[in-house]
Amino acid sequence: MPNKTKVAFAVPNNLKNELREHVIKDGYGLRGKSKWISEAVENLLEYKDFLELMSYSDEMHGFDQIETVVVEYPLKLKLDKAIIQIRKEFPTLEGVKSRIMRTAVLQRILRS
Repeated sequence: MPNKTKVAFAVPNNLKNELREHVIKDGYGLRGKSKWISEAVENLLEYKDFLELMSYSDEMHGFDQIETVVVEYPLKLKLDKAIIQIRKEFPTLEGVKSRIMRTAVLQRILRS
């Protein structure tokens, strides 16, 4: 069983740039993006109101950039569980995985 897996998600160009700045500013270096985003996802999934936070990325437009990260397998399992949880709550929601990833990045930037 692989212990790491790739996750790709769509982001607007300005969020991609902001993400890069924060990863570097927080001392993760250019190769630390996956670790930074993984921590952001872990943090997001621990918030009691994380389902409500999902709608905050609705105002974003122009998902013309694809961001790819490598996450540890246990985090991938948590992500899959969260996707099911969100789909139960919001059955018509599209792009749930990308939405979780964007929300995690956004929340970490806003809370830093």
